[in-house]
Amino acid sequence: MTKQSASASVEVSAEPATAFRIFTDEIDLWWVRGPINFFDASRAVAMQIEPGVGGRILEIYRRGSDTVDEDVLELGRITAWEPGSLLAYRSSVDDTETEIRFEPFDGGTRVSVEQALVRGGEKAFYFWPNVIPWFASWGARRDLPPTPRELDRLSIALYYEDPAAAIRWLHKVFGVDSWDSIAPDDEHPPWIELHIGNSAILLFQLKERGSGSRPVDHAVWVYVNDLDAHFARSSANGAKIVTEIHQHGYRAYEAEDLEGHRWTFAQARPTME
Repeated sequence: MTKQSASASVEVSAEPATAFRIFTDEIDLWWVRGPINFFDASRAVAMQIEPGVGGRILEIYRRGSDTVDEDVLELGRITAWEPGSLLAYRSSVDDTETEIRFEPFDGGTRVSVEQALVRGGEKAFYFWPNVIPWFASWGARRDLPPTPRELDRLSIALYYEDPAAAIRWLHKVFGVDSWDSIAPDDEHPPWIELHIGNSAILLFQLKERGSGSRPVDHAVWVYVNDLDAHFARSSANGAKIVTEIHQHGYRAYEAEDLEGHRWTFAQARPTME
């Protein structure tokens, strides 16, 4: 049986023990706070790794207090904890196991991740190849004020027949960059982000609307404080609802304006300004 897995690697200037500490202790600083980067982005306020075998990898929704327990989602349980060498965990949300290795490389560290479907498993979210570049980016800017990258409340979406080819062209020709890695020639991810400052340009596969209608080639994304109230207002005032409120990492709905332009409204994260 062919092993089903996804892998990626990056290089950072820190030596392995330091790279391991930064990866684990500072995950809430290098983890990008975008709409699809959490299982429930509308509630997430932090990421955390508890040290040692048996420790948890957590998506935190509400900080604990003397009277309120901490509200968290357990993403996984650590199965190997070897500072400067290896971090491994078994996922609590799908059927995968992940290994992150730290190896000396030219005065720094090569950080390699492999996320694999366990034998007999059926469900896998292969997100680590998209995540690990954030760690390398954080390593290059740790001397700046230690603030996480938080998206602005307004984004635009562009639709292309080949989003991966488009991002390479936009990066090469216009110099638009990404917090993630630029997709290589042999990769065709379904969702790609470019960034200008803290604003995102989301690239999707071009969609047809049906006979006689123009295809969706661009859209606006807006993050609002109360998605349910916003949906009720749009519905009551005549917006054409394309998709009702749904959740896939983020809560959102889609609507069209009076001339058929597509808008996506999503629940803002608690830490969004």
